[in-house]
Amino acid sequence: MVSFSLRKTVLCAALITAFTVPALPVAAENTQPGNTAGTLKTTSSVTQRELGDGLYEMALFPADHALYVASAQSFKGTNGGVIYRLDPTTLATTGITHTDLKNFGMAVDDDGKTFYVTNSLDGGVSKVDAKSGKVLQRLILGGKGKEGHPAGAREVLFHKGMLFIGRVADPGSISVVDAKTMTLKATIDNAGKWVTGIIFSPVTQRIYATNGSGEVLVINPQNNKIEQRWTPGDGKEYLLLNMAEDPKTGRLFVTDDSQGKTTLVFDERTGKVIKRIAGDALGIKFDAKRNAIFISQREAKKVLRLDATDYSVKQSWDFATRPNSLLLSNDGSALYVTLKQDFNKDHSTKGPDSIVRIALD
Repeated sequence: MVSFSLRKTVLCAALITAFTVPALPVAAENTQPGNTAGTLKTTSSVTQRELGDGLYEMALFPADHALYVASAQSFKGTNGGVIYRLDPTTLATTGITHTDLKNFGMAVDDDGKTFYVTNSLDGGVSKVDAKSGKVLQRLILGGKGKEGHPAGAREVLFHKGMLFIGRVADPGSISVVDAKTMTLKATIDNAGKWVTGIIFSPVTQRIYATNGSGEVLVINPQNNKIEQRWTPGDGKEYLLLNMAEDPKTGRLFVTDDSQGKTTLVFDERTGKVIKRIAGDALGIKFDAKRNAIFISQREAKKVLRLDATDYSVKQSWDFATRPNSLLLSNDGSALYVTLKQDFNKDHSTKGPDSIVRIALD
């Protein structure tokens, strides 16, 4: 998503998400109004508020009427992070958890009572109670990159009681953690440079992981073996990021916001690219209900809604700052977006990040 040094990748791991979700001012559809600190702005379909520094991925708990947002806070002069609990309709803050480590990626346990947050800069993962927001357990995974910094823990996937955590290092790896006991059970090595996105496919019963080497890794979760490596196949350099799947057609959508500036559509039956959608692309979600693809564009400062059949743009939302992570509600009624401010040279930002709720028709 950006040009990386390894250090910058570790420091700003979730900038290349969802993460997740990554994680991504108020703007009405196709407008770009200004943003006043501390205010809540709404239109007929968009609700937005400034929330705080370092916002990344989100997790939704409808039963508890809670939207959690992971925050790394500032990278300059601030230790630790925050986990915000918001009203998922109004975006009002209903709880705050201050953490000693910075928070980036998020995944929800099948029990509906727990979620997991990666602490990328320290190579850790935390288990959090969804009702209280309290950190219950933490595991520091260990491992270092070539420069001696901790191997970043970026995207996290919950699958059948296990956490699969992509490690941002060169070479990269995937840590497999027992979610109940928070103990490391396995490490998937030889995963390319910087493991970025990670999802599970109900179609193939495989885990897909993307990396900075331009590969989609096809992993068997029963034995943690990499079975295939899909590439764009055109000889160009890619830093593949986030993924979404259309289970009905067996298509895998993969974004590249670095050199490729495109969304690749893979046929899961062949592992071949069948379509390239031009334009910068970071976060991505597939909406089966609407046969739609949602894409966040950091550079263009837009969120797009594409027709998933012909890939035409059906709707767009413009913002004053940069869309990052996307989250589609379970019932498909709303799309949540985190909006990032630009970084100054000293790693401070130009203002607080924002959270957006887009009501979908």
